[in-house]
Amino acid sequence: MSTLASGDVTRPPATGRPRDHTRDLAILDATLSLLTEVGYEQLSIEAVAGRSGAAKTTIYRRYRDKAALVTAAIEHRAPAKPPQPEGESLREDVHSLATWLARSISEQDVGLLGAMFTGMRTDVRLAQEMRHILRQDQSAMTDGLAAERLTPGAAALFAEVAPAVILHRVVVVGEPCDADFVAHLVDDILMPLLRRP
Repeated sequence: MSTLASGDVTRPPATGRPRDHTRDLAILDATLSLLTEVGYEQLSIEAVAGRSGAAKTTIYRRYRDKAALVTAAIEHRAPAKPPQPEGESLREDVHSLATWLARSISEQDVGLLGAMFTGMRTDVRLAQEMRHILRQDQSAMTDGLAAERLTPGAAALFAEVAPAVILHRVVVVGEPCDADFVAHLVDDILMPLLRRP
């Protein structure tokens, strides 16, 4: 009978089938489609199961409730990370971030955005999950801005003002976030708020 050397660890053999990641994508895609079509309130795990071809038990093994499922789906759809500021001036860095943000928001389905915001108003768990994601996104977006160029609290102000103005343009006004709009956002709204005197 052999003995294990000190520090060796025995591991039980793996059991069950490996997780099917194509099933994961089908579940998340079905969630996004249904969220856009019927809204958060009418979205159900049963409908996601039917649309994705996954069993309800499969979905519940992955996500504890509807809020967790929708949060995962929104994260799955999230755009690439913002560009790292590399400009020679604060204005160049802000313009680069604003351009990326305008494109990212414009590419989102308006129905999906509406369903997400409505869900956040009616479901405390979803609101908590989404606000956590949004805070992470805000940090990723503004961490690269040089603090010495900014007024105190300016990075947080950028994260509040820029998305709000862009969402208003896309959802309320219904106009594109073209180059002229981004230049207006940067030069007439953001730079006066952000730049140190």
